Amino acid sequence: MRSILALLPLLLLAGCSSYRADPGQVKAVPDDRLLAYQQVEEGRGRIVVNRDIGFLGGGCYVAVLVDREVAARIGVGEVATFHVPPGARVLGISADKQDETLCGKGFLWRELAVQVAAGENHRFRIVSENQGGFAIRPDEP
Repeated sequence: MRSILALLPLLLLAGCSSYRADPGQVKAVPDDRLLAYQQVEEGRGRIVVNRDIGFLGGGCYVAVLVDREVAARIGVGEVATFHVPPGARVLGISADKQDETLCGKGFLWRELAVQVAAGENHRFRIVSENQGGFAIRPDEP
């Protein structure tokens, strides 16, 4: 009994971390929340961003930034694709400033550099964790 009571808080905390959605659960970000880099043009690369499923921040959108420009507002279990010019790109996430609730008032700013070549595909995921909050990471199968 004591071991169950000792493990319960750990299990509850682990439940707040996000997890990768099953492919059948993932939905595309609706067109009205895709704000930039949607034109398919020859010579461009693709950046695909999936947001994990999880309780932390589950009711909030996260802004996806490409070269520090808001390219989409992504929800839990959604995926967005961006068609970007080749070269060094800055991919990031931030609080959604279009959200007038507390979600949009928080501070969130994470970035990473992505070297994109024409015709290349890069996949990333937005995760939320108990200790570190939100992060964007390469999505490795």
